Amino acid sequence: MDNLTHSLAGAVLGQMGLKKKTGLGMATLIIAANIPDIDAVATLLDGVQHLAIRRGITHGPIAMLVLPLLLTGIMIGFDRWQTKRGKRPADRLPIHKGWLLALAYIGCLSHPALDWLNSYGIRLLEPFSSQWFYGDSIFIIDIWIWAALIAGVWISRRREKRGGPSWQRPAWISFAAVGAYIFANGMITGKAEAETKSLLSRNAHQVEAKVEDNMVVANPVPLQFWKREMLWRNETAYGSGAYDLFDGLVLNEKQVMAQPGRTPLPGLATASDDAAAFLFWSRMPVVERDQAELIIRDQRFMDPLVGDRFSVRVNARKDRLEQPAP
Repeated sequence: MDNLTHSLAGAVLGQMGLKKKTGLGMATLIIAANIPDIDAVATLLDGVQHLAIRRGITHGPIAMLVLPLLLTGIMIGFDRWQTKRGKRPADRLPIHKGWLLALAYIGCLSHPALDWLNSYGIRLLEPFSSQWFYGDSIFIIDIWIWAALIAGVWISRRREKRGGPSWQRPAWISFAAVGAYIFANGMITGKAEAETKSLLSRNAHQVEAKVEDNMVVANPVPLQFWKREMLWRNETAYGSGAYDLFDGLVLNEKQVMAQPGRTPLPGLATASDDAAAFLFWSRMPVVERDQAELIIRDQRFMDPLVGDRFSVRVNARKDRLEQPAP
C-alpha cells in the first residue's frame, strides 16, 4: 500500500490507546508502519531493477524481527539525546522500553499485512523463499481506507484535546470498519474469481486448455471497490474481462499466446538485467513484438496510463531468442 495508508494505520493504532503506553509511542507506531519501505531506495536504479528488489528482504521474517529492535534503540537514543540537551518535552510520558519495543513490532507487522492485500505482490518469506504472495483484494491506493482512517484519527484527537471520555472509541470504530471493508473486498474477489473460473469451465473448448490449467486473477481497480478487472490465462491463451458485484461478469475476446506454455520465450530472462528483474517479479508475463524488439509486459499492469513503468524492451535478435509464433 501507499505510505499515507501505512502512516494512518500507525496513527489509528496510537489513537486506539497504544500511544499512552510509553513516551514516543505514536511516533514509534507511525515510523514502524513505514520502515519496511526502506527498500524504496531501489527505485533510484535505472530501468525496472527495483521490481526485483521491492517488497522482499525488508518485508520478510528477519526484517520483521530486526527492524523493530533497531527502531526501538533509535527512539531510546533520541529521547536520551533530547534529555541531555534539555529539549525533551515536559509533557512526554516516560519511556517504557518493553512497550516501546512492542509498539515497534505492532507497527512494523502492520506493513506487510497491508501490502499483501493488493495484486502487486510481496515476498513474505524472503530470504528463505522468493515466492510472491498476493491478496488481490485492495487497490494499492484506496481512498475509502484513507477516509475511514483519517476520520478515526481526526475525531479521536478532537475528543482527546477536549478531554472527552472514550476518546479512543472513534479510532476503534475506524479500525473495525477498515477490517470489515477488507474482509468484504476479499469476499468480492473470491466471488469474482469463482464466477470467472466457472465461465471458463463452461467455455473450455474456446480457450483450448484443460479447466484446471486456467489461472484467474481478480485485479482490484481504483475507487470502485465493487468491481474487478478479471485476468486469466492458460497454456495457449490469455484474456481479460470485467466483474461488477451488481452487474455480473463479462469476459473479452481471448488472445493467443505468442508461445506455448506460461513461461516466456527461451533465453528471454538472460537477454538483459532488466528482463531478468522483470520476469522475476512478473506474475502474468505477456510477450509482444514491436518490429525488431520484443516487449515484455504483465497482464496486471497493461493499462496505457501506466506507460512503460511496467514493461521491458528486448532486442529480438539477442541471445538466440526464439521467434514468437505469428
